[in-house]
Amino acid sequence: MNSNDTKKLEQLSNESVGRLLWRYSLPAVVGMLVMSLYNIIDRIFIGQGVGAEAIAGLAITFPVMNLSAALGVLIGAGGSARISILLGAKDYAGARRVLGNALVLLTVIAVCYLSAFALFIDDILTAFGASEVTLPYARDFMLYILPGMFMTNFAFTFNNFMRVSGYPVKAMVTMFIGAGVNVVLAPLFIFQFGWGIKGAAIATDISMAVSAIFVMRHFFSRSTVLHFGRDHRMYVPDARVIGSIIAIGAAPSLVNAAACFINIIINKSLYAYGGDIAVGAAGIFTTYTSLMTMVVVGLCQGMQPIIGYNYGAGLLGRLKRTYWLAVGAGTAVVTAGQIAGLTIPWHIARAFTSDPELISQTVRCLTISMTAFTVVGFQVVSTTLFQSLGKAGASIFLSLARQVIFLIPLLLILPRHFGLDGVWMSFPVSDLFATAVTVIMVSIELTRLNRAVKAGGTTNLCPESLES
Repeated sequence: MNSNDTKKLEQLSNESVGRLLWRYSLPAVVGMLVMSLYNIIDRIFIGQGVGAEAIAGLAITFPVMNLSAALGVLIGAGGSARISILLGAKDYAGARRVLGNALVLLTVIAVCYLSAFALFIDDILTAFGASEVTLPYARDFMLYILPGMFMTNFAFTFNNFMRVSGYPVKAMVTMFIGAGVNVVLAPLFIFQFGWGIKGAAIATDISMAVSAIFVMRHFFSRSTVLHFGRDHRMYVPDARVIGSIIAIGAAPSLVNAAACFINIIINKSLYAYGGDIAVGAAGIFTTYTSLMTMVVVGLCQGMQPIIGYNYGAGLLGRLKRTYWLAVGAGTAVVTAGQIAGLTIPWHIARAFTSDPELISQTVRCLTISMTAFTVVGFQVVSTTLFQSLGKAGASIFLSLARQVIFLIPLLLILPRHFGLDGVWMSFPVSDLFATAVTVIMVSIELTRLNRAVKAGGTTNLCPESLES
């Protein structure tokens, strides 16, 4: 085993928490921002080069993309959390077994869902709220983006594994490579070649394939702790390994899956109360807010290996310091985004479209929907805390609290009384309710951990191993 790899992992339990969080989070944040550029670049070029109807059509594809992301996150997040804990417990063979099972599981799931999408794409898009005007744009984008979705799952999943095994900077660089390709190809295909919305999809396909190739190459090097081996047993599906991946990955996966079905309700409500323009405004709102959310997710990706490793090693003090630092940083990020959304909404909308009606509706959306956005950072970081501790049930519940338990009833009730504004109001009200629940659950978990330390010291808070 590479001694340099061992040193990198040991730093997770003895180096300054602040320095570690910065070193692991910065590449992850940059990587997530780079990945966000895929969507932002596509939507800006499509909005400016194709038109408002194309933006609305693209918004219809969000649920499908979220469903694809949910299946990828199920394995990427669940596998990386398990790998972190196992590396902290020095169970390197168990970590490699998770890697091999994740590869097989991801391939099978991706082939299944992409086949279903290809066969029933028109029915799916119509069910998700496409109108006669927006369906052709949505269909064009989806038919060409399907190969890229397969590559995206591999790039994201194994990028997570690369980061938690001690290579945060390399994980960032692999995302940069793909984003650079997309920045060059998207305008070329959309404007120069005149391919319109399908040009954006093809550019994304190529760029994600490049990222996936660079990421996967890393795991074929036997000099790293975490790598693909010649022992076929690591690739044989193991019910216990797959169960542990799915149990932990279910929470972030359900967030994306819930977003898929929430988008169906949102799109139908928007179309009923405001037509295709309202759907387009929601698309811009989602794109803008996801930029901040992705920064927080990147921060959580940097936090997760530190918390997972120290939980596995039984170091509670370092775990809590990491969590609170991440909460502070995440809150600062979303608050900055909220301030911009409330003070310069016109400029944000204008970056995506020149259509006056769409700009006006987007401004209205941003100024209402972002009134409680400052609490989102705390929610996302806290959900990741439970995921990192292997607390699947709590993580799933918190994931669903904001996007299902509170938001769905609000989306059904508020528009009846406030019309289109009621749709926009549902987001901040849901955020506030979910935050109250999150505060209670985090307090209970931290109290439990404190009692565990007092009862048995800092050793073996989480004595987990796949060998047992």
